[in-house]
Amino acid sequence: MTVNDDSFTNWKIREEIAESMIPLIGKLHRERDVTVLLHSRSLVNKSVVSILKTHRFARQIAGAELSVTETMPFLQALTTLDLGPSQIDLGMLATAYKADERGLSVPEFTAEAVAGATGANKIERREPRDVVLYGFGRIGRLVARLLIEKAGSGNGLRLRAIVVRGGGHAAEDLVKRASLLRRDSIHGQFQGTITVDEASGTIVANGNAIKVIHADDPSDVDYTEYGIRDAILIDNTGKWRDREGLSKHLRPGIEKVVLTAPGKGDVPNIVHGVNHDTVKPDEQILSCASCTTNAIVPPLKAMDDEYGVLRGHVETVHSFTNDQNLLDNYHKSERRGRSAPLNMVITETGAASAVAKALPDLKAKISGSSIRVPVPDVSIAILNLQLARATTREEVHDYLREVSLTSPLKRQIDFITAPDAVSSDFIGSRHASIVDAGALKVDGDNAILYLWYDNEFGYSCQVVRVVQHVSGVEYPTYPAPAV
Repeated sequence: MTVNDDSFTNWKIREEIAESMIPLIGKLHRERDVTVLLHSRSLVNKSVVSILKTHRFARQIAGAELSVTETMPFLQALTTLDLGPSQIDLGMLATAYKADERGLSVPEFTAEAVAGATGANKIERREPRDVVLYGFGRIGRLVARLLIEKAGSGNGLRLRAIVVRGGGHAAEDLVKRASLLRRDSIHGQFQGTITVDEASGTIVANGNAIKVIHADDPSDVDYTEYGIRDAILIDNTGKWRDREGLSKHLRPGIEKVVLTAPGKGDVPNIVHGVNHDTVKPDEQILSCASCTTNAIVPPLKAMDDEYGVLRGHVETVHSFTNDQNLLDNYHKSERRGRSAPLNMVITETGAASAVAKALPDLKAKISGSSIRVPVPDVSIAILNLQLARATTREEVHDYLREVSLTSPLKRQIDFITAPDAVSSDFIGSRHASIVDAGALKVDGDNAILYLWYDNEFGYSCQVVRVVQHVSGVEYPTYPAPAV
């Protein structure tokens, strides 16, 4: 048999194992509300090839390829346990097992590593929390996709309604909005089925009935009329950013309001993974800050924790957005009035000033600026830091790789070593930012980090994480990340 024959045979074996993993992963998700991960990447509803590619990707960040032959025994062991709602990372399990020298069997080690998800300490399944989307633009539709995806187990969050301005009397209005949810030029097809019930003004996505409410002002809506109770409303319009304006959403049926834009005044700006645990239980209004703030704050915190940061500057090269003009035309912001797909446009960013809200203990002064460029999605933040101590490129490289694998920030920070990576490679990334290892520069006490981020989808994932947290349905991850 030739080498090529051996490679093909090995591929077929791994393909067969990955295929047999799919029903086990699906059953854990549906019946136990357990999300199976591989180094922070969900394996739920993934194809055979996607599962194999995710294992292959582990080689780039962990230094050695992880095979399905190694992770399958842990998945099989999980199916024998009485698990409660949780997230369980097969990559972390397999890696920890390799390092363990006690001679435990895989089932014994697995049971020990996920002990918090079993027995008397496990979280019990609960009724899903109602969610309302106010606004159905770029972020609103991506958040809707994520909420529908997470409703697959019947628990957690349940998207009940979408509120949009005017147009409700047009016969094609509902159909058009459903079509925008179904197909996206950047993020592709919706994974599932969507039907429209025009008589009831409802979009049905993967079996989830979502009422479309037309209103020009928050005060026009009584959500209890639609059977909605104690809901979390996500404002995707950015029209109101202070407490007074956002309080208009606190209508019958709405308990909390989450803004998908930087909050003003005393509205808390929350970056999940960094300061989400500071949200007070009785806080009714909060902001998820901006996509750029979410991209820079987690790695900034990681660097400050390890090296100390004396000062820094962030330069963002940002994809163009809907608030810019396609062709030169009047705009309240002079430069943004120039054609977005034809120009690089210098603009302002509030991300640097927002750092102080998310990281109040950071004493370093952080400045920032931004350039909008002619790409429709994915941006890069160049974080230039003066550190409190000298270090080396190798040390920072290994530290950030470890942070992305095992730290509490592993859902926020990803790590890529591909030497030919470009912006389109990160469309659909669920992390807040991705460290480009090849572009990393360190010279004594100066470090320059290049951080990719999907400013649409990655940010939407952060929004949903915040909503899960304030809803009380953010489930723990096992094995527990290193502190």
